[in-house]
Amino acid sequence: MSTQVKPIHRCAWSEGDPLMRAYHDEEWGVPEYDSRALWEKLMLDGFQAGLSWSIILRKRDAFRDAFQGFDPAVVARLGAKDIARLVKNPGIVRSRAKIEATIGGARAYLKMADAGEEFSSFAWGMAGGKPIRNTGPVPAKTELSEKISVALKKRGFKFVGPVIVYAWMQATGIVNDHSAQCFRRNAVG
Repeated sequence: MSTQVKPIHRCAWSEGDPLMRAYHDEEWGVPEYDSRALWEKLMLDGFQAGLSWSIILRKRDAFRDAFQGFDPAVVARLGAKDIARLVKNPGIVRSRAKIEATIGGARAYLKMADAGEEFSSFAWGMAGGKPIRNTGPVPAKTELSEKISVALKKRGFKFVGPVIVYAWMQATGIVNDHSAQCFRRNAVG
């Protein structure tokens, strides 16, 4: 008797590109509670604005090198010479505005920490403390992503519009938007 292998169903966006498939299968939608990792992912989503996520994913290691492991304390100290160097770095997205937003984002992150506001508690607290499980069509933004966007902007973050924030919420598992048939839907929360 032959054994039939059941096909694995994934979210459609992850099919066709091995890197995107691995990202989907291993990272996307997994709840992230580490403040620094949440901040890094938000900064990368800011760089993604106007581009495809696959571009950022392919450059992620170069971003990590360029921004010294996305250590907010280090990134916050970057100055004009560093910005000039980063704008010339072919391994990353060379947008001065996005580079400056990342440095400003590090400063905002540290200001929150200095005020006793942990970034993870801030993000997860706004979402009710546990992953939001969506059903139906996947939106580009939600009322919650708009609320978080406003709160981030008030704290000094840039490139954190509601669409970027929603993509970040999906990536970090704050919201579970794996399709109903996707093998990861029940695995991530």
